[in-house]
Amino acid sequence: MRNFFAVLSLALAFHTPSWSADSAPPAKTDVEMTTARSLIAKKDWAGALKVLETYTQNNTSNADGFNLLGYSYRNLQRYSESLVAYKQALTLDPVHRGAHEYIGMAYLSMGKLDDAKTHLDALNKICTFSCEEYRDLKKAYESARKAPGGKG
Repeated sequence: MRNFFAVLSLALAFHTPSWSADSAPPAKTDVEMTTARSLIAKKDWAGALKVLETYTQNNTSNADGFNLLGYSYRNLQRYSESLVAYKQALTLDPVHRGAHEYIGMAYLSMGKLDDAKTHLDALNKICTFSCEEYRDLKKAYESARKAPGGKG
């Protein structure tokens, strides 16, 4: 019995995982996205932008990367560029809640309430039982609507 456990221990120690054809190995940590999120948390929009511009050029199918790129542009008040990035995120993932919220916020910042409402309505459909993105955009939309010059 002792030999059995010794053999089992050796087998486990030298075992290399194999994956079936329909499953991928675990993803490596995405260093650039981690760095970008850290810079965003510090409100270092220019630093995050530098990382994310390169990241999205190299990862053209990552909706989260484009969403964060748009977020960084928006916080630098570079709205046109933020809209391009958000639209790319939504092209890649039409139900990306964060991209819908953030593009809606960009439109509100630009005074385009009708465009923001389009994304608020999309979130209302995506978030069956409400979600934070919907609630945040709805609150901002209602506030903008009631502001002087709003449609409220």
